[in-house]
Amino acid sequence: MKEKYLINARVIDPKNNIDEIGGLIIDSKGLIKAVGKKVTNGNLPSSAEIIDLKKQILIPGIVDMRVFVGEPGFEYKENFRTLSNAALSGGVTSVVSMPNTLPVIDNVSMVDFLKRRGRDKSRINIFPSASLTKNTEGKQMTEFGLLKRKGIVAFTDGVKTVQDPQVMTRIMNFASQSDSLIMQHAEDNILSKGGLINEGEISTRLGLKGIPFLAEKIIVERDLSFLAEYSCRYHISQISSAKTIDVIRKAKNDGRIFSTGVSINNLSLNENDIGDFKTFLKLSPPLRTENDRNCLVKAVNDGTIDVIVSDHKPEDEESKRLTFSQAATGATGVETLLSLALELFHNKSIKLNNLISSITCNPAKILGIGKGTLDKGKEADLCIFDPNKPWVVDKNKLNSKSKNTPIENRKLQGQVLKTFVKGELAYDRF
Repeated sequence: MKEKYLINARVIDPKNNIDEIGGLIIDSKGLIKAVGKKVTNGNLPSSAEIIDLKKQILIPGIVDMRVFVGEPGFEYKENFRTLSNAALSGGVTSVVSMPNTLPVIDNVSMVDFLKRRGRDKSRINIFPSASLTKNTEGKQMTEFGLLKRKGIVAFTDGVKTVQDPQVMTRIMNFASQSDSLIMQHAEDNILSKGGLINEGEISTRLGLKGIPFLAEKIIVERDLSFLAEYSCRYHISQISSAKTIDVIRKAKNDGRIFSTGVSINNLSLNENDIGDFKTFLKLSPPLRTENDRNCLVKAVNDGTIDVIVSDHKPEDEESKRLTFSQAATGATGVETLLSLALELFHNKSIKLNNLISSITCNPAKILGIGKGTLDKGKEADLCIFDPNKPWVVDKNKLNSKSKNTPIENRKLQGQVLKTFVKGELAYDRF
């Protein structure tokens, strides 16, 4: 590999407090050799491969902590190849894959299969998670120690919540001893049973059973109480309500050490967008009120919420174009994550540095992986984007195998131009 010299860019790396006009050098091994304002056209060898970025923004490759892949068992929805293509077009170079496959990722042989398929079929970094409990049934915890030694970065039941408090305390106790990361989907199974959208005026008007915010808040309160006794690496996958933010903020102020995520969908949409039964907006957690959305945005900006995720969950159109009660839950989002997040920067809701932190260095730090940064000597996983480029979301032009985007025909400002993985140009819009 020839050395590459990326010049004339606005380089932003929140981890290292870099925000300056300059460039980046990729060495022959695909590693970052130099970065920042000292990398200019004036001090480069004449034989160098020079890529002029024309004042566009260069950031570390995006790390998405919550992505559902169809392999194994649901390849008709998404496979590693189509996921890779979708992720690269959105500047995402690393993903944490959820264990809700068929069979579930809960044993060593499945981990070996997943890593092998990810390596052979994908051009991005696949960091697999394993289930918290056997077959995600919430009854018997998986073998954390053995799975972690096989390369599992986190444990989660994905779309399911560990309901049994005895099981959860055992999980936290063992996670504390093994230094394992626990990621919990916070939704009380009983309170949310049969629920379809946020409980409130709109659910009543549409005649749909609602999911109260208490279903989320109760699980968060319970788990944070456990955390006080069993200090472990704990992450709330995604939250959706203002009341939950209050709980999280108080716990952090009290000295509890944990992290929190939020879906880009809950930052950009609210229950009003569902309109007359738009099933493509049937999500988990559900879209809530505009006040909830605003509170979530503020919590990202002030650091109460650490991570923004795409919650990429492909579903074929046949399973979405049903009645609201029968339609599958979930939406694609890995390739629109950055563009949709930039809306919050353009409307001055979230500072650009805070926004980039939430999708690069913050998730990488929580996961304990060497990504999300432009540190010298690290693999050159890079995202280059034009923050002002306008475009319209057309589902037929999306790279994901499934086209269940919740933002069809939405006008966005900001688009990924190039994506590098391990120093190689993996995606180029032009």
